[in-house]
Amino acid sequence: MTSMSVKAPSRGTFRAGLDTAKYIKGSTASEIAASIESAITSDALKAESRLPTVRALAESLGVSHSTVASAYRTLQLRNLISSQGRSGTLVNPRPQFGPRPGLALPSGVRDLASGNPSPELLPPLGRYLPVEDAPPRLYGEKRNLEALLEIGREWFGAGGVDAEAMAVTNGALDAVERLLAATSAGDRVIVEDPGFWIVRDLLTAHGRLIEPVPIDQEGFRPEALERALGDPVAAIVYSPVAQNPTGAVLTERRATELRSILAGSPDAFLIENDHANLVAGATAGSLIEPNRKRWAVVRTVSKALGPDLRLALVAGDRHTIDTLESRQQLGTAWVSHIMQQTVARMLADVKVRKGFGEAAAIYDERRQALIAALAAGGVPAYGSAGMNVWVPVAEESSLVSQMIERGWGICPGERFRVRSEAAVRITISTLEPDDARKLAQDMAEVMRGADSSARSA
Repeated sequence: MTSMSVKAPSRGTFRAGLDTAKYIKGSTASEIAASIESAITSDALKAESRLPTVRALAESLGVSHSTVASAYRTLQLRNLISSQGRSGTLVNPRPQFGPRPGLALPSGVRDLASGNPSPELLPPLGRYLPVEDAPPRLYGEKRNLEALLEIGREWFGAGGVDAEAMAVTNGALDAVERLLAATSAGDRVIVEDPGFWIVRDLLTAHGRLIEPVPIDQEGFRPEALERALGDPVAAIVYSPVAQNPTGAVLTERRATELRSILAGSPDAFLIENDHANLVAGATAGSLIEPNRKRWAVVRTVSKALGPDLRLALVAGDRHTIDTLESRQQLGTAWVSHIMQQTVARMLADVKVRKGFGEAAAIYDERRQALIAALAAGGVPAYGSAGMNVWVPVAEESSLVSQMIERGWGICPGERFRVRSEAAVRITISTLEPDDARKLAQDMAEVMRGADSSARSA
């Protein structure tokens, strides 16, 4: 056999032989990071692409291990890549900031994808708007309406939440974003998987590292949460009831188990996004204990009074609430007192409060009707509370397209998932039981057709 000499790769160019070869170059950490980021943003490096190990890349580029490690840290801080243990370092799915367009539903297709409450179950606003008796509010006045805070203390207190320190924000996501500002760039934050996609986008936008933890119908899976807490985390964001998209409810049994695990991470900041409390129709457990150093419970009125009333009440430890209000002072400073007074009037009205219970009962009936109808057709589905049903499927996009052809607009689960399996979300807020049976029949037929096609392929 004739021997051949092999020319060593020049410094700053990754050698051929790996999928990422032509995209990685540079001799400094910033150059290496920039080349990888350029490949990701141009879509040359796809989501889930595996990057070389630090050692392999350092040897191939002729640079130190610390140079490559620094480049990877920069990309992780920007949430472009993540370390997946034995699976290596992978390219993250590209985030899509800003409003995401909903499904373009043809005329006549039922919208069960948008996640809206039923307009018929929302109380009318007109009689509660303080049009004539609203005094002008000026700079320097108290930011929060005392009547609303008093209602909030009663509301939180009924659930065993200490509301001595409380803030008012422009909705739940405004609260969550301001609360996350208490963490630092590069911090790991645990989120639910599947979970609400905007929370992940908020984390990405602020340079936090997302740690998705799988859930079931009782909340975080204990063994998964324990593994995630093997490394320090700055915060944990979760929904205790009517979790979006799965409709999960954190049971007291599961909460007790998770609190025991969390006892080993006393510095983790717990952010409880209780977004559907007023119309969830279920009682949930909580991960927050009296001795927890940093915590916040966020409750919004949007699901019960309508999405245009973007107001949330936030209870938490004194330091957290002070920090939130300090951040608020740098921006909007306060929530409109016209909105605060409108919400206070509505929450104080016995008729409106009775309507919350009636709406919760109707959502419960509609949710259970769909789950039962799907089960009768051999399709498992989940949802313990709220207005969404989560249906595991083999493939999302073709199912969604075929259901649109049959007159049903449902939401693909891709936007909610990180590592969890494919599924679709169906919002049942306007779905009568008779309609649920027809939808379930259509869905079962489509899924059986897909199974038959797969077997014959």
